[in-house]
Amino acid sequence: IAKRDFNPGFMVEHFLKDMGIALKESQAMGLSLPGLALANQLYLAVQALPNGPKLGTQALMLAFEKLNSIDHA
Repeated sequence: IAKRDFNPGFMVEHFLKDMGIALKESQAMGLSLPGLALANQLYLAVQALPNGPKLGTQALMLAFEKLNSIDHA
C-alpha cells in the first residue's frame, strides 16, 4: 500500500461477490452483521473507481482517499 501497488492478490470483484453471498445468507439466518455490511459498502466505492473491480482488495485505501478528497495523482 505504501508503494501504491494495487495489483490484485484477490480482486475486488470477487471479494464483493463473496461478501454478497455472506450477507444474503446472514439475512436468511436472521443475523445482523453490520461490520460486513459496512465493508461491503466501502468496497462498492472501490468498485466504482476506474478499473476498480480488477484492483486488489488493498485498493480500499483509494476509496478512503476519494471520500476525503485526497489526490495522489
